[in-house]
Amino acid sequence: MQQIVKDFNASQNKYTVKIQAFPQASYNDSVAAAATAKKLPCILDSDAPNVPNWAFAGYLAPLTLPQAMVDKQLKSTLGLYEGKLYSIGYYDAALALFAHKSALVDAGVRVPTVDQPWTEAEFNTALQKIKADGKYPYALDLGTGDSGIEWWTYAYSPFLQSFGGDLTDRESYKTSDGAINGAAAIKWASWLQSLVKDGYSPARSGTDAFADFVNGKSAMVWSGIWNSGNLSKLGADGVALPPPDLGAGPKIGGGSWQWAISSSCKAKGAAQEYLKFSLAPKYLAQFAKKQDVIPATEQAAELAPGWEPGGPKRFFLDESKKYAELRPPTPGYPYLTTTFAKATQDIVAGADPAKTLNQAAKDIDLDMKFNNYYGF
Repeated sequence: MQQIVKDFNASQNKYTVKIQAFPQASYNDSVAAAATAKKLPCILDSDAPNVPNWAFAGYLAPLTLPQAMVDKQLKSTLGLYEGKLYSIGYYDAALALFAHKSALVDAGVRVPTVDQPWTEAEFNTALQKIKADGKYPYALDLGTGDSGIEWWTYAYSPFLQSFGGDLTDRESYKTSDGAINGAAAIKWASWLQSLVKDGYSPARSGTDAFADFVNGKSAMVWSGIWNSGNLSKLGADGVALPPPDLGAGPKIGGGSWQWAISSSCKAKGAAQEYLKFSLAPKYLAQFAKKQDVIPATEQAAELAPGWEPGGPKRFFLDESKKYAELRPPTPGYPYLTTTFAKATQDIVAGADPAKTLNQAAKDIDLDMKFNNYYGF
Protein backbone atom coordinates (compact mmCIF):
# COMPACT_ATOMS: atom_id res chain seq x y z
CA MET A 1 0.00 0.00 0.00
CA GLN A 2 2.80 2.38 0.86
CA GLN A 3 4.46 1.69 -2.50
CA ILE A 4 1.22 2.32 -4.43
CA VAL A 5 0.65 5.60 -2.61
CA LYS A 6 4.26 6.65 -3.15
CA ASP A 7 4.03 5.87 -6.89
CA PHE A 8 0.70 7.66 -7.30
CA ASN A 9 1.90 10.78 -5.53
CA ALA A 10 5.03 10.81 -7.71
CA SER A 11 3.00 10.29 -10.90
CA GLN A 12 1.26 13.68 -10.71
CA ASN A 13 1.35 16.89 -8.70
CA LYS A 14 -2.36 17.62 -8.38
CA TYR A 15 -3.27 15.32 -5.50
CA THR A 16 -1.57 13.82 -2.44
CA VAL A 17 -2.73 10.58 -0.85
CA LYS A 18 -1.89 9.84 2.78
CA ILE A 19 -2.33 6.59 4.70
CA GLN A 20 -3.84 6.39 8.16
CA ALA A 21 -3.98 3.00 9.85
CA PHE A 22 -6.34 1.71 12.55
CA PRO A 23 -6.33 -1.51 14.60
CA GLN A 24 -8.58 -4.03 12.86
CA ALA A 25 -10.52 -4.84 16.03
CA SER A 26 -11.78 -1.26 16.36
CA TYR A 27 -11.81 -0.34 12.67
CA ASN A 28 -15.53 -0.66 11.95
CA ASP A 29 -16.39 1.36 15.05
CA SER A 30 -13.88 4.01 13.97
CA VAL A 31 -15.56 4.27 10.56
CA ALA A 32 -19.03 4.59 12.10
CA ALA A 33 -17.81 7.29 14.50
CA ALA A 34 -16.08 9.20 11.69
CA ALA A 35 -19.21 8.98 9.54
CA THR A 36 -21.37 10.37 12.37
CA ALA A 37 -18.90 13.24 12.82
CA LYS A 38 -18.76 13.72 9.03
CA LYS A 39 -15.01 13.15 9.08
CA LEU A 40 -14.62 10.12 6.85
CA PRO A 41 -11.55 10.10 4.60
CA CYS A 42 -12.09 10.04 0.84
CA ILE A 43 -10.91 6.44 0.50
CA LEU A 44 -11.53 3.76 3.08
CA ASP A 45 -10.94 0.05 3.49
CA SER A 46 -14.01 -2.11 3.97
CA ASP A 47 -14.60 -5.75 4.78
CA ALA A 48 -16.76 -7.01 1.91
CA PRO A 49 -19.82 -8.18 3.90
CA ASN A 50 -20.10 -4.77 5.59
CA VAL A 51 -20.27 -2.82 2.32
CA PRO A 52 -24.09 -3.04 1.90
CA ASN A 53 -24.57 -1.80 5.46
CA TRP A 54 -22.26 1.16 4.89
CA ALA A 55 -23.86 1.96 1.53
CA PHE A 56 -27.34 1.80 3.07
CA ALA A 57 -26.21 4.05 5.91
CA GLY A 58 -25.01 6.61 3.38
CA TYR A 59 -21.30 6.29 4.14
CA LEU A 60 -20.27 5.29 0.60
CA ALA A 61 -20.57 6.67 -2.92
CA PRO A 62 -20.96 4.35 -5.94
CA LEU A 63 -17.74 3.79 -7.88
CA THR A 64 -17.53 4.88 -11.50
CA LEU A 65 -14.53 2.86 -12.59
CA PRO A 66 -14.17 1.85 -16.27
CA GLN A 67 -16.36 -1.18 -16.91
CA ALA A 68 -13.54 -2.89 -18.81
CA MET A 69 -11.45 -2.72 -15.63
CA VAL A 70 -14.26 -4.00 -13.43
CA ASP A 71 -15.01 -6.89 -15.79
CA LYS A 72 -11.48 -8.26 -15.34
CA GLN A 73 -11.92 -8.68 -11.58
CA LEU A 74 -12.88 -11.85 -9.74
CA LYS A 75 -16.60 -11.49 -9.00
CA SER A 76 -15.93 -11.97 -5.30
CA THR A 77 -13.71 -8.86 -5.24
CA LEU A 78 -16.61 -6.57 -6.18
CA GLY A 79 -18.75 -4.98 -3.48
CA LEU A 80 -22.20 -4.71 -5.06
CA TYR A 81 -25.37 -3.42 -3.44
CA GLU A 82 -28.67 -2.78 -5.19
CA GLY A 83 -26.95 -3.28 -8.53
CA LYS A 84 -24.28 -0.63 -7.92
CA LEU A 85 -20.55 -1.07 -7.33
CA TYR A 86 -19.46 0.41 -4.01
CA SER A 87 -16.10 -1.27 -3.41
CA ILE A 88 -13.35 -3.17 -5.19
CA GLY A 89 -10.60 -5.45 -3.91
CA TYR A 90 -6.99 -6.14 -4.83
CA TYR A 91 -7.27 -9.81 -3.83
CA ASP A 92 -9.53 -12.43 -2.31
CA ALA A 93 -9.05 -15.13 0.29
CA ALA A 94 -10.26 -18.73 0.28
CA LEU A 95 -10.78 -21.62 2.64
CA ALA A 96 -9.71 -25.18 1.95
CA LEU A 97 -9.33 -28.57 3.54
CA PHE A 98 -5.59 -28.89 4.16
CA ALA A 99 -4.55 -32.50 4.50
CA HIS A 100 -1.69 -34.91 5.05
CA LYS A 101 -1.85 -36.71 1.71
CA SER A 102 -0.42 -39.83 3.31
CA ALA A 103 -3.40 -39.97 5.68
CA LEU A 104 -5.73 -40.22 2.69
CA VAL A 105 -3.57 -42.77 0.91
CA ASP A 106 -3.19 -44.92 4.02
CA ALA A 107 -6.95 -44.81 4.56
CA GLY A 108 -7.52 -45.82 0.95
CA VAL A 109 -9.64 -42.79 0.03
CA ARG A 110 -9.58 -40.74 -3.15
CA VAL A 111 -7.76 -37.39 -3.16
CA PRO A 112 -10.41 -34.87 -4.30
CA THR A 113 -9.82 -32.03 -6.79
CA VAL A 114 -11.61 -28.79 -7.65
CA ASP A 115 -13.19 -30.54 -10.64
CA GLN A 116 -14.02 -33.68 -8.67
CA PRO A 117 -14.65 -32.84 -5.01
CA TRP A 118 -15.79 -35.38 -2.45
CA THR A 119 -19.48 -36.11 -2.09
CA GLU A 120 -20.94 -36.04 1.42
CA ALA A 121 -20.76 -39.83 1.53
CA GLU A 122 -17.10 -39.85 0.42
CA PHE A 123 -16.20 -37.19 2.97
CA ASN A 124 -17.89 -39.06 5.80
CA THR A 125 -16.20 -42.30 4.70
CA ALA A 126 -12.81 -40.55 4.65
CA LEU A 127 -13.36 -39.37 8.24
CA GLN A 128 -14.36 -42.85 9.36
CA LYS A 129 -11.37 -44.55 7.72
CA ILE A 130 -8.85 -41.99 8.95
CA LYS A 131 -10.20 -42.29 12.50
CA ALA A 132 -10.10 -46.07 12.29
CA ASP A 133 -6.48 -45.93 11.11
CA GLY A 134 -5.61 -44.39 14.49
CA LYS A 135 -2.55 -42.43 13.37
CA TYR A 136 -3.99 -38.99 14.16
CA PRO A 137 -5.82 -37.85 17.32
CA TYR A 138 -8.40 -36.20 15.06
CA ALA A 139 -9.37 -36.83 11.46
CA LEU A 140 -10.38 -33.18 11.03
CA ASP A 141 -9.82 -29.95 12.93
CA LEU A 142 -12.60 -27.45 12.19
CA GLY A 143 -10.67 -24.54 13.66
CA THR A 144 -13.24 -23.77 16.36
CA GLY A 145 -10.64 -22.18 18.62
CA ASP A 146 -11.07 -18.86 16.78
CA SER A 147 -13.40 -16.67 18.85
CA GLY A 148 -13.87 -13.99 16.19
CA ILE A 149 -17.53 -13.64 15.15
CA GLU A 150 -16.77 -13.28 11.45
CA TRP A 151 -14.63 -16.42 11.37
CA TRP A 152 -17.61 -18.48 12.49
CA THR A 153 -19.79 -17.13 9.66
CA TYR A 154 -17.05 -17.13 7.03
CA ALA A 155 -15.90 -20.63 7.94
CA TYR A 156 -19.13 -22.53 8.58
CA SER A 157 -21.94 -20.84 6.63
CA PRO A 158 -20.52 -22.28 3.35
CA PHE A 159 -21.24 -25.76 4.74
CA LEU A 160 -24.79 -24.61 5.49
CA GLN A 161 -25.13 -23.34 1.92
CA SER A 162 -23.68 -26.58 0.55
CA PHE A 163 -26.50 -28.42 2.31
CA GLY A 164 -28.99 -26.06 0.65
CA GLY A 165 -29.67 -23.65 3.52
CA ASP A 166 -28.56 -20.05 4.00
CA LEU A 167 -28.42 -17.21 6.50
CA THR A 168 -31.44 -15.52 4.93
CA ASP A 169 -33.82 -15.66 1.99
CA ARG A 170 -31.85 -14.11 -0.87
CA GLU A 171 -34.90 -13.36 -3.00
CA SER A 172 -36.68 -11.01 -0.60
CA TYR A 173 -34.04 -10.34 2.09
CA LYS A 174 -37.03 -9.91 4.41
CA THR A 175 -36.89 -13.16 6.35
CA SER A 176 -34.52 -15.89 7.48
CA ASP A 177 -37.32 -18.27 8.38
CA GLY A 178 -37.00 -21.36 6.22
CA ALA A 179 -33.44 -20.54 5.20
CA ILE A 180 -31.48 -20.64 8.45
CA ASN A 181 -33.85 -23.11 10.13
CA GLY A 182 -35.31 -25.20 7.29
CA ALA A 183 -34.78 -28.90 6.73
CA ALA A 184 -31.45 -28.36 4.97
CA ALA A 185 -30.22 -26.14 7.80
CA ILE A 186 -31.23 -28.68 10.45
CA LYS A 187 -29.36 -31.35 8.51
CA TRP A 188 -26.28 -29.08 8.36
CA ALA A 189 -26.38 -28.38 12.09
CA SER A 190 -26.81 -32.05 12.98
CA TRP A 191 -23.93 -32.97 10.67
CA LEU A 192 -21.64 -30.26 12.08
CA GLN A 193 -22.45 -31.29 15.63
CA SER A 194 -21.85 -34.95 14.78
CA LEU A 195 -18.28 -34.18 13.71
CA VAL A 196 -17.57 -33.36 17.34
CA LYS A 197 -19.88 -35.93 18.95
CA ASP A 198 -18.41 -38.76 16.89
CA GLY A 199 -14.85 -37.74 17.75
CA TYR A 200 -13.73 -36.65 14.30
CA SER A 201 -13.03 -33.05 15.36
CA PRO A 202 -12.23 -31.45 18.73
CA ALA A 203 -15.06 -29.50 20.36
CA ARG A 204 -12.65 -26.64 20.87
CA SER A 205 -9.58 -26.34 18.66
CA GLY A 206 -6.27 -25.09 19.94
CA THR A 207 -5.22 -21.49 19.51
CA ASP A 208 -3.43 -22.43 16.27
CA ALA A 209 -5.29 -25.26 14.57
CA PHE A 210 -3.03 -25.14 11.53
CA ALA A 211 0.11 -25.57 13.62
CA ASP A 212 -1.55 -28.51 15.35
CA PHE A 213 -2.29 -29.98 11.92
CA VAL A 214 1.31 -29.56 10.77
CA ASN A 215 2.47 -31.18 14.02
CA GLY A 216 0.34 -34.26 13.39
CA LYS A 217 -2.58 -33.64 15.76
CA SER A 218 -5.07 -33.83 12.88
CA ALA A 219 -5.10 -35.44 9.45
CA MET A 220 -7.00 -32.48 7.97
CA VAL A 221 -7.80 -28.92 9.00
CA TRP A 222 -10.38 -26.43 7.72
CA SER A 223 -8.39 -23.25 7.31
CA GLY A 224 -7.59 -20.32 5.05
CA ILE A 225 -5.18 -19.45 2.29
CA TRP A 226 -3.29 -17.26 4.77
CA ASN A 227 -1.87 -20.49 6.23
CA SER A 228 -0.93 -21.99 2.86
CA GLY A 229 2.66 -20.80 3.17
CA ASN A 230 3.09 -23.06 6.18
CA LEU A 231 1.94 -26.07 4.17
CA SER A 232 5.44 -26.31 2.70
CA LYS A 233 6.62 -27.58 6.09
CA LEU A 234 5.01 -30.89 5.15
CA GLY A 235 6.69 -31.06 1.74
CA ALA A 236 4.87 -33.27 -0.75
CA ASP A 237 2.66 -34.60 2.05
CA GLY A 238 0.87 -31.27 2.41
CA VAL A 239 -2.08 -30.79 0.05
CA ALA A 240 -4.98 -28.32 -0.28
CA LEU A 241 -8.37 -29.80 -1.11
CA PRO A 242 -11.75 -28.30 -1.98
CA PRO A 243 -14.67 -28.61 0.44
CA PRO A 244 -17.05 -31.53 -0.05
CA ASP A 245 -20.29 -31.28 -2.02
CA LEU A 246 -22.90 -31.69 0.70
CA GLY A 247 -25.79 -31.71 -1.73
CA ALA A 248 -26.05 -28.24 -3.24
CA GLY A 249 -22.48 -27.98 -4.53
CA PRO A 250 -19.20 -27.17 -2.76
CA LYS A 251 -19.06 -23.67 -1.23
CA ILE A 252 -16.43 -21.38 0.25
CA GLY A 253 -16.80 -17.82 1.47
CA GLY A 254 -16.03 -15.02 -1.01
CA GLY A 255 -15.18 -11.39 -0.45
CA SER A 256 -12.25 -9.97 1.52
CA TRP A 257 -11.11 -6.43 2.29
CA GLN A 258 -11.93 -3.92 -0.44
CA TRP A 259 -11.60 -0.19 -1.15
CA ALA A 260 -14.46 2.29 -1.27
CA ILE A 261 -15.00 6.04 -1.60
CA SER A 262 -16.93 7.95 1.06
CA SER A 263 -20.06 9.86 0.08
CA SER A 264 -18.72 12.92 1.93
CA CYS A 265 -15.52 13.02 -0.15
CA LYS A 266 -15.11 16.42 -1.81
CA ALA A 267 -12.60 15.08 -4.33
CA LYS A 268 -14.35 11.99 -5.66
CA GLY A 269 -12.71 12.41 -9.08
CA ALA A 270 -9.27 12.31 -7.47
CA ALA A 271 -10.23 9.29 -5.38
CA GLN A 272 -11.42 7.47 -8.51
CA GLU A 273 -8.14 8.28 -10.26
CA TYR A 274 -6.21 6.84 -7.35
CA LEU A 275 -8.25 3.64 -7.34
CA LYS A 276 -7.77 3.20 -11.08
CA PHE A 277 -4.04 3.70 -10.65
CA SER A 278 -3.87 1.24 -7.75
CA LEU A 279 -5.64 -1.52 -9.69
CA ALA A 280 -2.78 -1.91 -12.17
CA PRO A 281 -1.91 -5.61 -12.61
CA LYS A 282 1.63 -5.08 -11.32
CA TYR A 283 0.29 -3.93 -7.95
CA LEU A 284 -2.28 -6.70 -7.69
CA ALA A 285 0.50 -9.17 -8.47
CA GLN A 286 2.61 -7.73 -5.65
CA PHE A 287 -0.12 -8.45 -3.13
CA ALA A 288 -0.24 -12.07 -4.32
CA LYS A 289 3.57 -12.34 -4.22
CA LYS A 290 4.08 -10.84 -0.77
CA GLN A 291 1.01 -12.22 0.97
CA ASP A 292 -0.89 -15.48 0.77
CA VAL A 293 -3.85 -14.04 -1.15
CA ILE A 294 -5.53 -14.67 -4.50
CA PRO A 295 -4.74 -12.13 -7.26
CA ALA A 296 -7.90 -10.29 -8.28
CA THR A 297 -7.38 -10.62 -12.05
CA GLU A 298 -5.90 -13.09 -14.51
CA GLN A 299 -3.50 -10.37 -15.68
CA ALA A 300 -2.13 -10.14 -12.13
CA ALA A 301 -1.97 -13.95 -11.89
CA GLU A 302 0.25 -14.01 -14.98
CA LEU A 303 2.69 -11.67 -13.22
CA ALA A 304 2.76 -13.59 -9.94
CA PRO A 305 4.86 -16.79 -10.09
CA GLY A 306 2.89 -19.86 -9.12
CA TRP A 307 -0.51 -18.40 -9.93
CA GLU A 308 -0.47 -19.15 -13.65
CA PRO A 309 -2.66 -22.03 -14.91
CA GLY A 310 -1.06 -25.25 -13.66
CA GLY A 311 1.04 -23.37 -11.09
CA PRO A 312 1.40 -24.62 -7.50
CA LYS A 313 -0.84 -21.86 -6.09
CA ARG A 314 -3.46 -21.97 -8.83
CA PHE A 315 -5.73 -24.26 -6.80
CA PHE A 316 -7.01 -21.33 -4.74
CA LEU A 317 -7.84 -19.13 -7.75
CA ASP A 318 -9.67 -21.97 -9.49
CA GLU A 319 -11.48 -22.89 -6.28
CA SER A 320 -12.54 -19.29 -5.69
CA LYS A 321 -13.80 -18.85 -9.25
CA LYS A 322 -15.86 -22.01 -9.05
CA TYR A 323 -17.12 -22.16 -5.47
CA ALA A 324 -16.99 -18.70 -3.82
CA GLU A 325 -20.30 -17.62 -2.29
CA LEU A 326 -20.65 -14.04 -1.07
CA ARG A 327 -22.10 -13.53 2.36
CA PRO A 328 -25.65 -12.09 2.01
CA PRO A 329 -25.36 -8.55 0.55
CA THR A 330 -27.85 -6.94 2.88
CA PRO A 331 -27.52 -3.95 5.24
CA GLY A 332 -28.73 -6.30 7.94
CA TYR A 333 -25.62 -8.44 7.66
CA PRO A 334 -23.97 -7.29 10.93
CA TYR A 335 -26.90 -8.72 12.89
CA LEU A 336 -27.07 -11.80 10.66
CA THR A 337 -23.44 -12.70 11.29
CA THR A 338 -23.60 -12.11 15.04
CA THR A 339 -26.71 -14.27 15.37
CA PHE A 340 -25.44 -17.04 13.11
CA ALA A 341 -22.05 -17.16 14.84
CA LYS A 342 -23.64 -17.48 18.28
CA ALA A 343 -26.02 -20.20 17.05
CA THR A 344 -23.17 -22.15 15.45
CA GLN A 345 -21.05 -21.92 18.59
CA ASP A 346 -23.97 -23.26 20.62
CA ILE A 347 -24.59 -26.11 18.14
CA VAL A 348 -20.94 -27.19 18.18
CA ALA A 349 -21.13 -27.12 21.99
CA GLY A 350 -24.08 -29.52 21.92
CA ALA A 351 -27.24 -27.36 21.79
CA ASP A 352 -30.36 -28.74 20.09
CA PRO A 353 -30.04 -27.87 16.38
CA ALA A 354 -33.72 -27.23 15.64
CA LYS A 355 -34.38 -25.13 18.74
CA THR A 356 -31.20 -23.12 18.25
CA LEU A 357 -31.85 -22.34 14.59
CA ASN A 358 -35.54 -21.59 15.14
CA GLN A 359 -34.55 -19.02 17.75
CA ALA A 360 -31.95 -17.55 15.38
CA ALA A 361 -34.63 -17.18 12.68
CA LYS A 362 -36.98 -15.44 15.12
CA ASP A 363 -34.26 -13.06 16.31
CA ILE A 364 -33.16 -12.15 12.78
CA ASP A 365 -36.71 -11.62 11.54
CA LEU A 366 -37.46 -9.40 14.52
CA ASP A 367 -34.37 -7.33 13.75
CA MET A 368 -35.44 -7.01 10.10
CA LYS A 369 -38.93 -5.90 11.09
CA PHE A 370 -37.57 -3.41 13.62
CA ASN A 371 -35.30 -1.90 10.94
CA ASN A 372 -38.04 -1.76 8.31
CA TYR A 373 -36.38 -4.63 6.41
CA TYR A 374 -33.34 -2.49 5.68
CA GLY A 375 -34.96 -0.90 2.67
CA PHE A 376 -35.98 -4.13 0.90
